[in-house]
Amino acid sequence: MGGIANLIIILGTVLIFFSFLFSIIVIFVKLLKGGASSKGQKANADEAKMIQEIYQGMARMEERVESLETILIERERARKERENNGRI
Repeated sequence: MGGIANLIIILGTVLIFFSFLFSIIVIFVKLLKGGASSKGQKANADEAKMIQEIYQGMARMEERVESLETILIERERARKERENNGRI
């Protein structure tokens, strides 16, 4: 059971890392492209809003992964305590 918990934690962390990295790359590409037209400014504002929503979603996902990690660690600790109490 501990191996599965560790795998979930690792995969969640990797997912968050790559999502964050992809978002940073998109932001830099958008900044380098620029744009001075009113349509471009509106599109940039929409893209900035979308990127902020993605960032907020990633922050919520990170909180969920941390909560899951805490739950899994507590369950593992409780399981080990039950096993140790049964042996004594």
